[in-house]
Amino acid sequence: MWHQSFGLLGKSYAHDTTGSFFLGKWLRIPLYPVSLCSAVVDVAIQDYVADVAAELIYQNKSQTSTEVLFVFPLGPHMAIYSFQARSEDAKVHAVLQDEVQQLHEATGGWENLEYLRDQSEYPGEAFACFLGTLSPGREVVMTLRYVQELPREPDGAARFVLSPTLHPYRTHYVWNCRTSKLHYSLLLTASLQSPRGVVNVQANFALTPLIYTAQDHSTAQVSLAGSPQCHHDLELLVYYGDPTAVSAVVEKGDPEAPPGSLLGDPMVLVTLAPSIPEAVPGQRQSGEFIFLLNTTFLEHAQDSLLFLLKSLPLGCYFNIYCYEETSVGIYSQSVEYTQDNLTEAMRRIPSTGSSLGDSNLLETLRSVYNTPRPHRHPRQLFIFMAGLPPDVETIAAEVCRHRNSHRCFSFCFSEDSAALAMALAKETGGEAAYVSSDSSMSLVVLKCLKQALKPAAEGVSLSWTLPRGLEVEVLGGTPQSIFQGQHNLLYAQIHGQAQDTTVAKGIMTLQYSLDGQDVTYTTEFPLCPQGDGRLAGHRLAARCLMKRLLPESVSGSGEEPRHRAVEISLTSGIICPFTSYVGVCTPQRVTWYQRPLALFPPRQSLIPCQIVELRGSRISSCHPKSIWVPPGWLTAVRASWLALRQLTHDIAALPQRGACSKACKPPPPLFSSLKYVDRMEFGLCSSILWRWCPEAAAKCQELVALQNADGSWALSSGLASVLEVDEDEIKGKMPDEVMEPSIWATVLAVTWLHRHDEYYQDLCELLEAKAVTWLCSQAGSQLDKCLETANTLLGSSVKPSVFRL
Repeated sequence: MWHQSFGLLGKSYAHDTTGSFFLGKWLRIPLYPVSLCSAVVDVAIQDYVADVAAELIYQNKSQTSTEVLFVFPLGPHMAIYSFQARSEDAKVHAVLQDEVQQLHEATGGWENLEYLRDQSEYPGEAFACFLGTLSPGREVVMTLRYVQELPREPDGAARFVLSPTLHPYRTHYVWNCRTSKLHYSLLLTASLQSPRGVVNVQANFALTPLIYTAQDHSTAQVSLAGSPQCHHDLELLVYYGDPTAVSAVVEKGDPEAPPGSLLGDPMVLVTLAPSIPEAVPGQRQSGEFIFLLNTTFLEHAQDSLLFLLKSLPLGCYFNIYCYEETSVGIYSQSVEYTQDNLTEAMRRIPSTGSSLGDSNLLETLRSVYNTPRPHRHPRQLFIFMAGLPPDVETIAAEVCRHRNSHRCFSFCFSEDSAALAMALAKETGGEAAYVSSDSSMSLVVLKCLKQALKPAAEGVSLSWTLPRGLEVEVLGGTPQSIFQGQHNLLYAQIHGQAQDTTVAKGIMTLQYSLDGQDVTYTTEFPLCPQGDGRLAGHRLAARCLMKRLLPESVSGSGEEPRHRAVEISLTSGIICPFTSYVGVCTPQRVTWYQRPLALFPPRQSLIPCQIVELRGSRISSCHPKSIWVPPGWLTAVRASWLALRQLTHDIAALPQRGACSKACKPPPPLFSSLKYVDRMEFGLCSSILWRWCPEAAAKCQELVALQNADGSWALSSGLASVLEVDEDEIKGKMPDEVMEPSIWATVLAVTWLHRHDEYYQDLCELLEAKAVTWLCSQAGSQLDKCLETANTLLGSSVKPSVFRL
C-alpha cells in the first residue's frame, strides 16, 4: 500500500516465496515506510507564502539491512530549495546542476527511481533521493526546506497544511489496528508576519496562545501544544487585519546578493482577490468560450456538444475549432451567442473527422491567440484531446506564454494525454478531467462549464507610485481577468535607488471592471521592509520568472532565456526544466568494514537524486474509484433497473401517455437512501442509470435540441412528440391568458424536465435556468395559470418555486 505521505521507504534484503533473491533493484518486492522517530518543523508564514524548514530522524528498527529511498511529494505550488541527509559516517547534499553537464548520467541506481514512477497511486511530482543501505538500529537525519504559495480562504485566511511526509498519520498501525497516539515526536512552531497585522489563528489541533512579537501585531508566533490527533492532516488558518481585495507585503532582499539581482532587490508579494458577487443563473453574461474539438469528440459525443452549446448564456461570444480538420475556426473570430449564429455553427460542424491524432492542436492554439478577444469578455478555452499530440513541450510553452489572457478547461480520452491536459489547466487556473466513457462525457463537460460561467473581474491592471529612482517589475505579468473564488499571488520586484530617502512608503493601485462598472483599490506598503531573511517570496518569484522564460527558450529565441533560467535556478535553489538535482555524498569519517549507507565510500561520490514525475493510476475521472454510498446501494440500483426493464416491456403497449417515462422512473424508496451521497458524486454516477434507460436519454436530447438560444421552446410537433401528448391537445389546453404560444411551450418543457429531475438535474440545470429567466421576463402573471395547467396535462406536481413564483 502506497501512501501520499511517502517519506523514507525501505526494502529489506530478503528473498521471495520462489527463493529468488533481489539485491539492488526494487522488483517484485514491496516497499514499506521506515520508522519516523522525530520531526522538528519550523514554519514562517508571510501573508500567503510559507517557508518550511524540517528535520526528520528515521531509524531502521528491523533486524535486517534496508535499502532506503526518501520521497517527498510536491504540491502544485511547492518547491524544495534545500535537502541533505546525514548519518554517523557520511552526508548527502542535493545540489542543482546545469543539465548540460549531465552529471546524473554518471550515477547508478536510476532503475530504482524509474520503478517508483509506476508504483504510486497518485500522479504528480515528487522529490526522490536514493540513499543506499541502512543497517539495523542505525539512524539517518533528513533536513529539507521548501517554499509554498498558500491558498486564500473565502474569508481571507491563509491556509497552511503540513505536508503528510512531516505528519504521516496514515501509516500508524499496531497489529493492524489504527492507534490514537503518534509513534514519533512532533515539534511544530510557526512564525507569522503581515503589515496588516495578525488577528487570529485557528487550527484543527491544539495550539499554544498566540504571542505577538511586535507592538503593531505585525509579527506573532504560535506552536503545537501537546501531541496532535493522528487521524487527519494538520491545518492552520491565519487571519489578517483589513481583508481587502488587494494586499502588498514587501520582503527584503539577500544582503549578500548583488544589487539588481533577483535575490538582491526587495520583492513585493501582491495578493489580488476582488470581491465578486454570485451571478444569477440564466441571465445574460459576458465571456468568450472557444471549443477545440477533435475526431474522437465529434464521433462519439455529438450529444455532449449539443448540451454544451445550448447551455451557453446570452450575452457571451463563442467559436468552434475542429482542429484535426483545419486550424481555422467555424467563424473567423468569435461571434455573439444568438439563435442564428448557433444554428449556423451546428450546421457547419462536421459529424466525423478525417484524420487521426491531434496533429493540428499547436497551430490551432496559435490561431486562437492571434484572434482578437471581444472587449470585456474573459477568454476560456475548452480543449478536447484524444491522444498525445506531437510537440507537447511547444504546446505547453505556447499556453504558458498566454496564461494571463485566458483559462483552459482540458479533457482527455486517453491516459497518455492526461499529463498534458492537467498541465494546461494548472498553468491557466482552469480544470482538467479524464473522460472514460461516452455516457459520462456530458456530465463532466457541463460540470466544468458551470465553473467557467462564474463571473469575473475584467481588465485587471496595476499601477505604482514610488519615489523617483525606483521602478517596479511584475514578474510573470498581471492576469487580465480574475474569476470568482480565485485569488492571484503576484511577485513584483523593486529596482533602483530612491533619490528621496525621506519617503518611506509606496502606493499600489488595482483597477478592474465588474459588470461594466470600474472599481479601484489602493494600498500602501513600506519601502524599508523587515524580514527574517528566509526569502520565501524571492524563491517563489524565481519559480514564477523561470516559467515565463520557458516559452522563450522552447521557441528558439536564442540561448539567453535558457542561460537566464539556469542562472536563476542555481542561485535560488529552485529547480527549472534546464537544471537537475545531483546527490553529492561526502564521508564524515573513513569506514572500511561496513556500509552504513551503501553509497557512502571514503571519498566524494554522486548518488541518484531528482524530481520524479509519478505516473499514478488515480487520474481525475468522472468515475471515482471510491464513492461512499449506503451498503448495497449499487446492487439495489441494478436489481431495480432489471425489474424496471421488464416492467417497461409489459406496459409498452398501454395506450396511456407518458408510459415510457413513468416506467423509467425509479421507485422513491430506492432514491430516498441517497441522502448520504454527495450530490455531485451521484451526478457523476448517474450515467449508470442512463445505460439502463436509453429512452430517457434520447427524450432529453430531443428536447434540448429544440430549445432556442434564449432559453425558450416553440410550440411544435417535435415538442409534442417528446412530451408524448398530441399537438392539437397541447394547443387546446393552452390557457386563454397566454398571448404567446412559446410561453406555454416553455412552461411545458420545464415542467417535463422537473418531472424527471432525477435524470436531468445536472445535465439541464443551466438550460432550465435560462428558460426560467426568459419566462420571468416574458410571461409575468401568466405563469401561475400555465404551471397549473401544465401539471394537470402532464400528470406532474412541479412547485411554483421552480419558476421563481
